[in-house]
Amino acid sequence: MRLGKPSISAAAAVVVVSSLSIAAYQHLPERKPGPAAGTAAVVEDPAAPAAAFSTTPPTTAPPKPRYPARLPGLGPRTLARIPAGTRQVVLVTGAGKKSGTSKVVLYQRVDGGWRPGAVWDAHNGYKGWTDEHYVGDLRSPIGVFGLTDAGGRLADPGTKLPYHHSGAFSVGGTGFEGEPLAGSFDYVIAINYNRQPGTSPMDGAQPMGANRGGGIWIHVDHGGPTHACVSISKAHMKQLLRALNPADHPVVVMGDAASLAR
Repeated sequence: MRLGKPSISAAAAVVVVSSLSIAAYQHLPERKPGPAAGTAAVVEDPAAPAAAFSTTPPTTAPPKPRYPARLPGLGPRTLARIPAGTRQVVLVTGAGKKSGTSKVVLYQRVDGGWRPGAVWDAHNGYKGWTDEHYVGDLRSPIGVFGLTDAGGRLADPGTKLPYHHSGAFSVGGTGFEGEPLAGSFDYVIAINYNRQPGTSPMDGAQPMGANRGGGIWIHVDHGGPTHACVSISKAHMKQLLRALNPADHPVVVMGDAASLAR
């Protein structure tokens, strides 16, 4: 049989099929080159935030201020005497065992540490410090004592402590260096050494006996050493009275630096 030329209709069909194949190829989605063999493909979630793919290290909030976990300068024996519930400590550090000068700092318990206040100049007993105070020895007792009661010749400056306002808080004469004592008891805070807490600083009860002394206060400084009290300036007394809070169970920790470090 002799083959003839293809009909015109068959040739047209071939052209139509070829045109459809080209059009279909042109509308295929573009394919990105895949990962090399042996590597894992990274699939990006279009809903994920851009920060998830950022190479910039994340910023962190600055740390909170940190305060000493322990009160500075105090040794294990002294620390053990501070009640567990105390959140305010008036730290009185003497310059020496036989010195009448000292420094005072109010510490507040904050964020698991002790936040210090300003450092104030102070005076203590004329002959320094003692572990066993007796009346007339002119030494301040070393130890940890509660601060529960206040008072003074002047009106309450705004303390949260019970405050006994009375003209009986008066004193005259001169101190060991000839300085006038007038005004020393304008503001006082009773130190709970040989006294009954919860009473006026003027209360005369002495549970350990009269020979162990009493009436030991924090009071207004008169410019010289004391019989056994601790004294700070009038302005600092007002600040201390306003700061102390019975809810924080305040105490005074007092003594020369070497004794407190034990």
